[in-house]
Amino acid sequence: MRAVILLVHRYVGLLLALFLVLAGITGSLLAWNEELEAAISPQLFRVTAPPGAARLEPMLLHARVQVRYPDALVARLPLEFTEGRSVLFALRPLSKGQKLANDQVFVDPYTAHTLGERRWGDVKQGMKNLMPFVYRLHYSLALDVIGTLLFGIVALLWTLDCFVGAWLTLPNRRTSGEPARRWPVRWWQAWKFRRGSAYKISFNLHRAGGLWTWAMLFVLAWSSVAFNLPQVYEPVMKATFAHQRGLESIPKLARPRLQPALPWEQALPAVRRLMAQQAQAGGFAVVAEKALLYDPQRAIYRYDVRSSHDIRHKGGHTRLVMDADTGAFVGLWLPTGAAAGDTLSTWMATLHMAAMWGWPLQLLVCLMGLVVTALSVTGVHVWLKKWRTKRRAGRMATG
Repeated sequence: MRAVILLVHRYVGLLLALFLVLAGITGSLLAWNEELEAAISPQLFRVTAPPGAARLEPMLLHARVQVRYPDALVARLPLEFTEGRSVLFALRPLSKGQKLANDQVFVDPYTAHTLGERRWGDVKQGMKNLMPFVYRLHYSLALDVIGTLLFGIVALLWTLDCFVGAWLTLPNRRTSGEPARRWPVRWWQAWKFRRGSAYKISFNLHRAGGLWTWAMLFVLAWSSVAFNLPQVYEPVMKATFAHQRGLESIPKLARPRLQPALPWEQALPAVRRLMAQQAQAGGFAVVAEKALLYDPQRAIYRYDVRSSHDIRHKGGHTRLVMDADTGAFVGLWLPTGAAAGDTLSTWMATLHMAAMWGWPLQLLVCLMGLVVTALSVTGVHVWLKKWRTKRRAGRMATG
């Protein structure tokens, strides 16, 4: 049985190695995505406030961007503000077949001047799309739907292989008469990094490195399934843990409604009022606003804030949904504390994206990307050494 499982681990590992090397290297870079974006394209991300200038109202910025791009829908109103940073507006096509030249606009929050545009992830536009392209490689091999599905399958196999690999580090069953206390001592040998030949170093790094980082490796693998293969992740999690009602439960309209009956100017104070009511009733605090979004597929507004239920250090995933026609409350989604399944998913996704605890977690996730790469490389090296030895032995036997 152990020999069969070892073969499965070996060949599944070989199948995943190239994908995981790519995911590890790009993931290490993405841990510093915000910092690298600003360093690569300061003309888009950084602004200097004129003397005595105050930030313009978000609603005014949104209105001006919509006027400048009449052939697109500005469906998101950013409400989060960082000193010295531009405001990013996303453009959406008005019809299904329409193709926009650019889908992101960077605006100076002090003057409302457009700093630049880009089509997210289109590396042909130059360095300003380098990090979005790295993200596309990390998420889907830059192959969109097919690549997303392929990486989802890789993530699922990786998740299962985490358990297989851990099981293989366990020592064989206790021999007759062996004291029970000896078994943990024997397993401890697998956790040690030891010197030796290049093969032994690779083997020990692969085995011990996987054990010491196992918990974080599992978080990265299973959260990758959540991002890329929700058709597997969600049924498993919902069968195991309780979940809140999500946006997917709100039916789509027969035809998208591009213009909400309730205009943005009325929607913002309305969602603020509803969120304040929900916070008071639920006993939580709203720390900062993130964005107001309009969903033309469902004719709803979604109001995102960072609340005391959030664990992110920026942004926020506490969400309130309001009917875009009547202004009626539709629902509230809390990232933690309301349902065990949502809390677990929030923690895993936040750890995966290094979106909490600041630079220490960014550094950890960056290092984990290098660990994933090293485990893949050492695994291939171990297999290659054994394959060469076996082939050499076969030649000697037939020679």
